[in-house]
Order: sequence, then structure tokens, then C-alpha cells
Amino acid sequence: MAKRERVVRMSVELPLWRALTGYRVLTMIYAVLLAIFGKDNLGRERFERPWVAVAYLAFLCVWTLATLPKVRSAANCTKRFLGADLVVALTGILLTPLADVDSQSFDGPTLPSIWTAGAVLAFAIKGGWRWAAFASTFVAAANIIQRGEPSRDTYHNVLLVWVASIAIGYVVEVARASERTLARALEIEAATRERERLARDIHDSVLQVLAMVQRRGTAIGGEAADLGRMAGEQEVALRTLVSSGLVPPTRVSEDAAEGAVVRTVEVDEEEGPADGTPCDLRALLAPHAGSRTSFAEPGAPVLLPAASARELAAAVSAALDNVRVHAGPDAQAWILVEDEPDEVIVTVRDDGPGIPEGRLAQAEGEGRLGVALSIRGRLRDLGGTAELISVPGQGCEVELKVPRAPKVSRGKAGSAR
Repeated sequence: MAKRERVVRMSVELPLWRALTGYRVLTMIYAVLLAIFGKDNLGRERFERPWVAVAYLAFLCVWTLATLPKVRSAANCTKRFLGADLVVALTGILLTPLADVDSQSFDGPTLPSIWTAGAVLAFAIKGGWRWAAFASTFVAAANIIQRGEPSRDTYHNVLLVWVASIAIGYVVEVARASERTLARALEIEAATRERERLARDIHDSVLQVLAMVQRRGTAIGGEAADLGRMAGEQEVALRTLVSSGLVPPTRVSEDAAEGAVVRTVEVDEEEGPADGTPCDLRALLAPHAGSRTSFAEPGAPVLLPAASARELAAAVSAALDNVRVHAGPDAQAWILVEDEPDEVIVTVRDDGPGIPEGRLAQAEGEGRLGVALSIRGRLRDLGGTAELISVPGQGCEVELKVPRAPKVSRGKAGSAR
């Protein structure tokens, strides 16, 4: 099986940067229109020195359009740009009394008007609430100086900008932390699923062989008994390793400017039909039929995606292995396949002694993961369920259900042997 690493980037900041880009353009247009059509409180033209307003607004338009790439992402929005952008906003505020002599007498708009908020928001998105507080403090001081004798409305507007920018910066920090937490959770989930897949493969191959060597060696005796004892020790060690696998350290902090990073491992099956190709489940289960195993199937093909069919067949094989190990070599087993419109149901039943109460939990605690991984884990990954019915002395029945449209199931599947 070939493996490949898939990298997924998550970023809640990118929509904010896109919104800031649009905000800067719209507020630039608003500032220009306000200067062209705006009147003062007495209905007169605003500017005694219109050339100052024209020069500044022309520069503001050029600056805004030229720096649009700078506000498309956190990586492009450097500290140097933020400082220069804030200087442009502060300069416009302080130039307002020079262009409009009466601006200190009336609470009219400044030359950049609400464009100034865009400069402060860039600080908030880039660095959080502390950076926002830094930038908004300079803007507040510039507005107070520009007014000369600030009114209550001036202080109200200054306080509003200061509080709003800090609040937005704080929200950005919380969103960024939540993004990293979510990415870490997704990475842990992906690593856990990969570990469970490897544990299933090990259980279905290596552990089964070691357990058989231990039993046969003990039965033969002599040197074979020593070999069986060593095989048993290695089986216990391997079960412990599989059941206590470690989750790799997080990588979500790398390249934070582009958002959190989630790495998952995808496995490509090299043998058998492609995963999306329909496969007849009957062909995969038929080899299990024998003198001790009866196989009942529908008369028509039972088609499932190849990957789902292989996993379901492996779960059936694990259930039959449990029958041979726990019910004894003379136990009779039955496999029944039911092809329903919405799901495929496979039932494995035996006439053994059944499972004592609490035995499954004890086995899982000992690292024996035949039920937890080889059966229940496989069905969970397919979006299906595995249910067990067992009465001591009356055998055991395992019912495996797989939906025809595979989906990811996050709930726990029912108990299985």
C-alpha cells in the first residue's frame, strides 16, 4: 500500500482580509464623494483651501489602490506597511483644519473620514487587540488635536473607535486560537484513524500468527514450547505497543500567516479493484465456506464500493477467527448476507459457549483489539454498526450493517465480539 501525506490549510483570517480590502476601496470612494458633495453645517462649501483636500485625496486614492495586495493576507501585511498606512490616516486627520478652517468649530468629517478605521482594523487583524489599541490610541489623539476644543461627540466617536477596534482584535485572537485547536483535533483524529488501521492490519496478521505459534508450541512441547513461550511474550509486547500508540506532536503552528496546517496520511490500495468500483461482496465471503462454516447468500450480486466490501469482508474474517479461537475447533458457524435497499447486513453466528459478561471490556484492557478495531473500528469507519448478541451457553451472533452510501460516523458502534 502506498501512502501520501495530504496537507489542508485552515484560516479564519482570509475572509477578514478580503472584507478589509473591500472596506478600504469603498471608504476611499466615500471620502472622495464626501469632499465633492459635502457641505458644512451652514450649507457652505467645506474647504477654504480645496487644493489641500484635492492633493491629499488624490494621494489617498493612489495609496489605497496601490496597496491592495498588502491587505490580502497577514503575510503581505508587514509592520512597515501598517506603520506607513497609519501615518497616511493620521496625516489626513491633521491636515483637515488646514483645508477646512471651520472644521474645529463644527464636528464635521475629517479628510479621510471613515477610511481611517480601515488602517486600525488592519492592525487588529494582524496583531490582535494590543496592536489595535496601539493604533486606535494614535488615531484618538490625532482627532482630539484636530478638533482643538473637542466636544462630547468627539470624545464619543474616539471612544467608539477605540473600543470597537480592541473588540475586533480580541475576536481575531480568539478565532485564531480556536482555529489552532480545531486543526489539532482534526490532526489527532486523522492520526488516531491511521493508528487504528495499522493496528487492525497487525491484529489480522502478525498477532494472529504469534498466538497460533504459542498454542501449537505449547501443545507440541519440548523446544517448540520454548518457541511458543517467546511468541507469547512478543504477542503481549506487540499488543501493548499497538494499544498505546502515541499521537504525533502538533504541526498546526507552522506558517501561521497562511492559517493552521492539518496533515493527514492517506493510503492507496495497490491491489484489488479501485475503491469506487462496485465489488460483489459474495465473492469475498465465499472462501470462508467449509465443513464448519455455512454460507447463505442472495441469488443476485451484492454490490458495494470495493473499499467498503474489503473492509466488511475483513470484519467477517475477524469474527470467524474469534469463533475458531474462543468457540473451539468443533464449533459450527453460519454466515448470512442480506441485501437491503439502503444497507447490506452480514450476520455471523456460532453455536459455541457464548461470551461471559464483561469479557469484552477485559479483553480490550489487555490489548486484545479484535473486537475494538478489527470489527467495530472497521464498521465505524464505513459509517455502519456492529452489534453483538450473546447468551452464555447458546453461542454468539455478530450483526454487521454497512450503508450503501458510505459516510463518516463519529458515534460509537454497537458492541461486537
